[in-house]
Amino acid sequence: MSVQLTLKIQKKNPRAILPKRATEGSAGMDLYACIQEEVTLHPGDLAVIPTGIAIGLPGPGYMALVFARSGLGVKHGISLSNGVGVIDSDYRGEIQVGLCNLGSQPYTIRPEERIAQLVVTPVCALPVEEVEVLDETARGEGGFGSTGTH
Repeated sequence: MSVQLTLKIQKKNPRAILPKRATEGSAGMDLYACIQEEVTLHPGDLAVIPTGIAIGLPGPGYMALVFARSGLGVKHGISLSNGVGVIDSDYRGEIQVGLCNLGSQPYTIRPEERIAQLVVTPVCALPVEEVEVLDETARGEGGFGSTGTH
């Protein structure tokens, strides 16, 4: 007998739109701006955009990650101000998305616009062990660009 895991979602604002996947194969669920008025981000601007929802993950073995939408990033330079948002399993507050405009033109966020995507994933909470030496690998301490140019 398998147990069906669910993501519980609470509307913190009655105008909020529940996250949804654009296609059956989508890993992420779209998050929507829950704002009454448009917010214009000029180049270099930062803004925190509420989604109007809070989530309840299945337990401490799960977390949710908030990622930028590729279309907003590639077409308009709109990215997450913190790179990737991490939502811990015990957080019950409203999900808010920090956006920044890395582009060269102003961009206006409209009410109910898709602004980010939410991915739920397992957490691997490994114990930490301090060691004097790490095991050797072929790569070793090679950093950025050390595995090739392509």
